[in-house]
Amino acid sequence: MNLDNIIHSDFPFNHWQFSNCLDENALNEISYSKIPNGERAYDGTRAADYTGKGIDGKLRLFINKDNHKYFPSLTKLINSLQSHKIVNKISELIKKDLSKSFVRLEVIGDKEGFWLKPHKDISEKLMTMMIWANPYNESSNLGTDLYDKDFKLVKTIEYIHNSGYLFSSGEDTWHGLELKEIKKERRCIQINYVSFETDWPVENIN
Repeated sequence: MNLDNIIHSDFPFNHWQFSNCLDENALNEISYSKIPNGERAYDGTRAADYTGKGIDGKLRLFINKDNHKYFPSLTKLINSLQSHKIVNKISELIKKDLSKSFVRLEVIGDKEGFWLKPHKDISEKLMTMMIWANPYNESSNLGTDLYDKDFKLVKTIEYIHNSGYLFSSGEDTWHGLELKEIKKERRCIQINYVSFETDWPVENIN
């Protein structure tokens, strides 16, 4: 994973944007991997759990030890995120100790009608990173929307193929996605360092 082309912004909260971060094989796995299909009930949350129905909870693709052999490039990416080199670099950027955390990676395919209400990530998500893959030439305005403390939309991180951003959860990190036109699919991956256990602990990689 290449984080050399990284730019810091402090408005409306600290976040870091980067580009040309993944190789073509990883981008293809993001773009074309089969995500479980079924009825979706978009209610402004990622997993449609706000209603209590949790319809989308089974329609998400997390890379784990049971399925990782089907995603060799994304597994390689996860391993790089477990490495001390990347962990230390990101820890230094966000000023947060990630040495005892775990990596979680989800392939996302948002469809027409999807939106996310302004929200802050839970504190267990020590870092959130999104990387875009845009195989369907969707509009660049489909990136993440950032809000100020009054929930006013003040910035959109553009949805540009092979680019992304990261930030650390905090009191002012309001973000979401306004309801916008998605022609076919908004493909991306969400990567988190989390304090709860996953199959990918950072401390096991030297």
